[in-house]
Amino acid sequence: MNFCYSLIAQCAHTKSLTTLRALHCHVIKSGSSYLTFGGHKLIHGYIKCGRLDDARKLFDEMPNRHIVTWNSMISSHVSHGRSREALDLYGSMLVEGVLPDAYTFSAIFKAFAEMGVLRHGQRAHGLAVVLGLEVLDGFVASAIVDMYAKFGRMRDAGLVFQRVSDKDVVLCTALIVGYSQDGFNGEALEVFEDMVGRGVKANEYTLASVLISCGNLGDLVIGQLIHGLVVKSGLESVVASQTSLLTMYSKCGMVEDSMKVFNHLAYASQVTWTSFIVGLVQNGREEVAVSIFREMLRCSMSPNPFTLSSILQACSSLAMLEVGEQVHAITLKTGVGGNKYVGAALINLYGKCGYIDKARCVFEAMMELDLVSFNSMIYAYSQNGFGQEALQLFERIKKLGHEPNGMTFMSILLACKNAGLVEEGCQIFSSIRNNHNIELTKDHFACMIDLLGRSKRVEEAAKLIEEVEMAEKVLKKIHEIAPGDGGTHVLLTNLYASAGKWNQVIEMKSTIRDLKLKKSPAMSWVDVDREVHTFMAGDFSHPRAHEIFNTLHDLVEKVKILGYNPDTRFVLQHLDDDEKKLSSLYYHSEKLAIAFALWKTGSRRTSIRIFKNLREEFVLVKIIGESQLKLLIDKTVVTIWFDEGPACSV
Repeated sequence: MNFCYSLIAQCAHTKSLTTLRALHCHVIKSGSSYLTFGGHKLIHGYIKCGRLDDARKLFDEMPNRHIVTWNSMISSHVSHGRSREALDLYGSMLVEGVLPDAYTFSAIFKAFAEMGVLRHGQRAHGLAVVLGLEVLDGFVASAIVDMYAKFGRMRDAGLVFQRVSDKDVVLCTALIVGYSQDGFNGEALEVFEDMVGRGVKANEYTLASVLISCGNLGDLVIGQLIHGLVVKSGLESVVASQTSLLTMYSKCGMVEDSMKVFNHLAYASQVTWTSFIVGLVQNGREEVAVSIFREMLRCSMSPNPFTLSSILQACSSLAMLEVGEQVHAITLKTGVGGNKYVGAALINLYGKCGYIDKARCVFEAMMELDLVSFNSMIYAYSQNGFGQEALQLFERIKKLGHEPNGMTFMSILLACKNAGLVEEGCQIFSSIRNNHNIELTKDHFACMIDLLGRSKRVEEAAKLIEEVEMAEKVLKKIHEIAPGDGGTHVLLTNLYASAGKWNQVIEMKSTIRDLKLKKSPAMSWVDVDREVHTFMAGDFSHPRAHEIFNTLHDLVEKVKILGYNPDTRFVLQHLDDDEKKLSSLYYHSEKLAIAFALWKTGSRRTSIRIFKNLREEFVLVKIIGESQLKLLIDKTVVTIWFDEGPACSV
């Protein structure tokens, strides 16, 4: 019979399922006593062959089951993602009076975490303490720490860690990973420092987690030291280390360093490609991200939902509609089009490009409509002036039982602002103030003031600011939330200017200088023949400036015939000469971009999309039948016929 057991062991090693089953029949024919002794070897063989159900069937037939057999069954079910069955086995084991050992606990705590049953996990922890295995066995302690970390119970995890006198790399890494994943990055670095001080050598998972914590803290100095340790340990080629190095440098804003890491990789996994692309997008290097994404596809590396959502974000930022549509096709081909993050990114892309119908189609096709999806669609409506549609969607959120968050309210306020829905905006702003779960941000305040100003209720906006108590309250709120942000200070300056309060304008500009705040210059850019052209107000630097200004002059003269009358209230500079005011209106950055696109393309294009850096919105110009043009000039939509036909509405 010993020869038979040797054959079973050999079958397990070679994964010879047919021979294993023949030996199983032979053992059964030999009687129950042989099954008792040979059952464990057969179970081990079935597990090695990936036949977990066969192993379970044999296990249930065994008359006497040793603790080793119980452990094999429990651990194999956990490793195969069948944690619920592992917990059932653990429960049966206790009922039969078999006490768990260190191997049992090291497997079962993972199952408790995966199934989300904290109370049962705490009971098992108590049993481990009673049996003296909590702190005397490193694997058990590590499993307990890992379980509590996955439940977000880092205090409990830390207490277990402290009670262990002989701390090894597995235990230290379990706590470091837990701290890093739960946002306790400083604590993760402290444990790592203590670990190094004890002479415990870090492994790839330790270093990967510490690098992520360095990135989250923006601690480049420590991150570079850890990078050196990674190289010294010979772990630079390990996927976990590569990904964490890329992430760390990206989060620290060191894009060039992340590129160096990526370029030195012998092999990049899907996770590594994705981490690199995400880092590039987060650091405003969208064009490079698109280029890397194309290279990823050329390398036959399939993108995952995180890759696709990030590259769609890059397409949105660059107004690359054609590339975005190609990525959309990839999402459908790979079957991730229903992913909520991919869906939200697609909605954002089409919304920013003015294709609101496509955005709505993506929205309605999503399998699960959560708050992220609703926020994206409302924001898309807000960008394109569909205020009523945004309000209807806002009401739908509440009917479905979702709780609107700060982003929801910000998007709906923007929708009201862009559509001129003043009363609705005021009601929503009031509801935010009465909602104790939502904290008003400087963007909410700025949007409300801008809403009044954009809707030609400049006097009301000016009164709001002129009220000393209210102005102080708004500015105090701004300083509390973002003392270094100049956007709202500039907005207040513009509103004072629109009301003709030039003394207050001078005071605000003085404050901006004292705080050393910087205002980003307004820019507009347009993609013509796959080449991006950027313009600023009054910009004479373009090689085709002469043609651009001639085209713009002709355009303005045509709209004057149609009844266009420039509104100098939108001149936010102290200019005495009316001609200078008119000139400043004519040479806005978006008008220069439109004039260039019209001169360059004539009637070849069906649409022109202008993107602006200060407000994330498009001025969408549609040419219909090669003769009709809708143009946004000084907040006024003007329709022009280029050839024959009557003048249209202004």
